[in-house]
Amino acid sequence: MPPCVRPDCRPVADPRILSRLEAAIARRRAADDAQSYVAALHRRGLPVIARKLGEEAVETVVAALSGSHEETVGEAADLIFHLLILLSAREVPFDAVLNELARREGVSGLEEKAMRSERDAD
Repeated sequence: MPPCVRPDCRPVADPRILSRLEAAIARRRAADDAQSYVAALHRRGLPVIARKLGEEAVETVVAALSGSHEETVGEAADLIFHLLILLSAREVPFDAVLNELARREGVSGLEEKAMRSERDAD
């Protein structure tokens, strides 16, 4: 597969953007609601955060099916941002998600589902 040459495919200047965003979300949790969207969401609680994440997931799907490339990228960014807010509310570090992805690397999706089914049956 040839490398992407579109301007939006350039390498991320700093791949630690998610870590920086996670840290910013942690700082903003304690801010005044009027000053911070993140703080306002956190004060409203996990059900509201989860609902917002669901809305962003639906918007991402809609953009992927009928929107432009730019809309899909924007909605995907919103989805990831709200996922980080949800993880913050549950006090789950994003590194835990990355570690889980690393654990699953090289395992087929069908194999992973079978392992989860066996684990859940125990």
